[in-house]
Amino acid sequence: MRLLLKLNPWPMALTVIVLAVFFIQNAGCAGVTFDRIKTRGDLRCGVSEGIPGFSSKDADGRWQGLDVDFCRALAAAVLGNPQKVSFFPLLASQRFASLKAGEIDVLARNTTWTLEREATLEVLFAGVLYYDSQVFLVPAASRANDLSPLDGKSICVVKGTTQEMNLEYIFRDRNLSYQPLVVESVAKGAEALAAGRCASLTSERSQLAGVRMNTVGGSDTFVQIPEQFSKEPLGPVVRRGDDEWFTIVRWVLFTLVRAEELGITRVSLHSRFNNSTDSKMQRWAATDGIISRSLQIQPGWAVRALEAGGNYGELFERNLGSQSPLKIERGLNRLYDQGGLMYAPPFR
Repeated sequence: MRLLLKLNPWPMALTVIVLAVFFIQNAGCAGVTFDRIKTRGDLRCGVSEGIPGFSSKDADGRWQGLDVDFCRALAAAVLGNPQKVSFFPLLASQRFASLKAGEIDVLARNTTWTLEREATLEVLFAGVLYYDSQVFLVPAASRANDLSPLDGKSICVVKGTTQEMNLEYIFRDRNLSYQPLVVESVAKGAEALAAGRCASLTSERSQLAGVRMNTVGGSDTFVQIPEQFSKEPLGPVVRRGDDEWFTIVRWVLFTLVRAEELGITRVSLHSRFNNSTDSKMQRWAATDGIISRSLQIQPGWAVRALEAGGNYGELFERNLGSQSPLKIERGLNRLYDQGGLMYAPPFR
């Protein structure tokens, strides 16, 4: 006896249609940002409204800084020209809304990588461009070496930052109280501190170094309390859901670090890559075609990224370190074999 099953074809057909639409949509979203950039011929990079060493304008109105140089390296890699980038200055409170709205392609604005941000804001951090920490800036005349003299005082903090969230816990853990004075930018906080409207300004150590440098009364007018109060890994951010663009941004960053690991500078770049006896360079060059095809970037993307401004160490020293007015020690931003945390994963 044969058992015949009569199946209704419509549920199956509907399932096939739904799955087809799902895969088409997901295939289409991968690389949509890069496609838009190529069509436009311009990379849109969100930066700060003016943080020395990271993103600020010089006397000629040209953007400069570590975040700016990263964006130029990215533009060189994907568009073949480091000048094909537009910079969008954003307040800290505006940055994620601008990224999610598609007004910018990448956010490179002293932004701290946290789980909460990735989980709730639907963004992805491509890596760490600068390891920083939260500290407190106080008038030198206060002679404060810890937070106890700030008990009950007004503290300036920038709206929409991790420092604003951390502030409550930092004081609570020490059984201290404070009055928050929330400002729109570090520059506004510096003005309030100088005017005596707050007893301290809290932000990343690197930003406060810029505040001290630009103080009218000289850099000795304010000092940083020595203790570091948080981990602030700062890095470029993209929208979630575009894996191809995320991968490109991440590996351009790692390319800058990898070049320093191998001793490749802006000057030695071409001689090293053209040296047939340099096995490390030859192995790296061999991956170029594979990666270019996979990510749909023109071959030579890594070389172009390095031509734009050099390796990570060169970018650091020029903007923040020994060649800059800030003179910030590299510290944790040294390579891993020099006592720091910076290293690039293997390329193959």
